[in-house]
Amino acid sequence: MPGSHLPLMEEGMARWPFGPPNAGIALDLAGAPLPLDELRGLVEERWKALPRLTQTLVAPGGARTGLARWTGRHRWERRDGHDLAQQIDSADLTLRDAVRQWFHTPFPAGRPPWSLHLLRGATQGEFSLLFRMHHSLLDGRSLTTLLRALFDDGRPLDGAASLAVPGPRRRTVAPGPAGAVRPGLLTTGRAVPLPHRGPREPAYTVVRLRADVLRAARAAVPVGAAGPGRPATTNEVFLATVSGVLRGCLSAAEPDAAASSGPVSDGGGRVPEPRQVWLSVPVDERPDDCGEFLGNAFANVRVPAPVTLADPAARLSACTGLLTTVTRPRRTAEKLVEGTLAAVPGATLALAGGTIFAPAYAPAACSYVHLREQGRTLAGRPLRHLTIVPMVPPADTVTFALGGCAEGHTLSVATNSGGRDAGLLAEAFLDELALLAERSRP
Repeated sequence: MPGSHLPLMEEGMARWPFGPPNAGIALDLAGAPLPLDELRGLVEERWKALPRLTQTLVAPGGARTGLARWTGRHRWERRDGHDLAQQIDSADLTLRDAVRQWFHTPFPAGRPPWSLHLLRGATQGEFSLLFRMHHSLLDGRSLTTLLRALFDDGRPLDGAASLAVPGPRRRTVAPGPAGAVRPGLLTTGRAVPLPHRGPREPAYTVVRLRADVLRAARAAVPVGAAGPGRPATTNEVFLATVSGVLRGCLSAAEPDAAASSGPVSDGGGRVPEPRQVWLSVPVDERPDDCGEFLGNAFANVRVPAPVTLADPAARLSACTGLLTTVTRPRRTAEKLVEGTLAAVPGATLALAGGTIFAPAYAPAACSYVHLREQGRTLAGRPLRHLTIVPMVPPADTVTFALGGCAEGHTLSVATNSGGRDAGLLAEAFLDELALLAERSRP
């Protein structure tokens, strides 16, 4: 709600310690770029009734000392009548150029922290449309909601629906397959050494996935207890392939590490076995009747990466069903804990930050954003690819972000450990995906 304090998740991103918490989505479209005035007109028509896009982020005021150091919170301030066209421009840059220039630069104070840019395409005959944002403003589901409205068969979004905050009911990850391990809030596991080639600095790279290879990888393991089973989902293949990349990193650093296990504290004195590598995965919490809510309505859950399994198909089997979701009421204890932690965000992040940002907590994050619909066009220009630009991740960790549409998928890799590492990890992903695809071929 405009004027209100940020929820704990958004407050945490506003205090992100690894760089400006900027993220975004780029659309690659075929054809000549839209005239800037035409794009601005579309935005004014389709997004004009959305209060979220007129809000500015206000930092805690005054000296942050004493109690204010622990309780000071950011808040949203609404700017009624703000001209959305001011947020839209064009630049003679590619996506990679834009990431280098803009994604490490904070948004100016006093303006809504988002922008829309027309960019040069990565290949001849294409152009890109990049939505850049402060992550406290919107999540990935919000972005796809906004972008769907811009397409030729879209419709203006409803302002009231965009404010319908998911409340008593939330979509959450189900308990999982039999024997699946769920970590406690502060459970730590095994860190995975990245290649560490070249200088340590924020880096980002993108590769496109071959549709036939991804399709074959999905068919590598039939899922289901009866009959021929279904193909694995793209998300399940994604998790399994990232697990293969991490296994390779462990093997390169410590030849026996991928098969070893050892004790690890879960924050409550218990010692779960075996020692686990965890993947952090954002899960949309919106129930079906809050699908147009604009804001942040996701939770980061952690799932086990099967790095001890040598067979790619076995890793895929281990990843099936891990992200099955159910919609249920929020528990009283959950509300109490969330409310308590949100009341003292400074203390919460100071106490937990050393754990939740550590490589042993989650050496890799896996985010998947997609537009499933066929035949999407923008002013007659067909959509070709959707590419994610994630926030700069915690030190010594990596973010794999999969962007999908009906025409294909792209993989983005972001890391703090340099451009060579980002490239090596992207290449390793393609290699692991190809190994998995080979398992489905006769």
